[in-house]
Amino acid sequence: MYSEKVMDHFQNPRNVGEIDGASGVGTVGNAKCGDIMRIYLDIDENQVIRDVKFKTFGCGAAVATSSMATEMVKGKSVNEALSVTNKAVMEALDGLPPVKVHCSLLAEEAIHAALWDYAEKNQLKIEGLAKPKSDISESEEEEDY
Repeated sequence: MYSEKVMDHFQNPRNVGEIDGASGVGTVGNAKCGDIMRIYLDIDENQVIRDVKFKTFGCGAAVATSSMATEMVKGKSVNEALSVTNKAVMEALDGLPPVKVHCSLLAEEAIHAALWDYAEKNQLKIEGLAKPKSDISESEEEEDY
């Protein structure tokens, strides 16, 4: 049912924890399933993500997508991190079952929410960044991905 990569990131999650004084923190959830994901970003003066941590309350797929998403944005610029999509997270994990696609949406939205928080704290406008949803069940998660 789950790929080896999903199982690895669930059983051995990377970047778990919090960052005190984070540059940006984003929290999103899904009221339908109860998953909650929080991403912490430490961004340097050149807008490069020095460190990233996450805390997720949810199923194994939510933990795995959080872990993979943090790996995908660490060391990247803010603009590069903004381009990490739920599809990219799913592909990096070698896929997710259709009923778990919402977990990858949580990861994408949590990154965007943390970037939004960073932009707000620093009075920045990040091209292409829209105000994130706090609950992804507001979106059309049932679309075919």
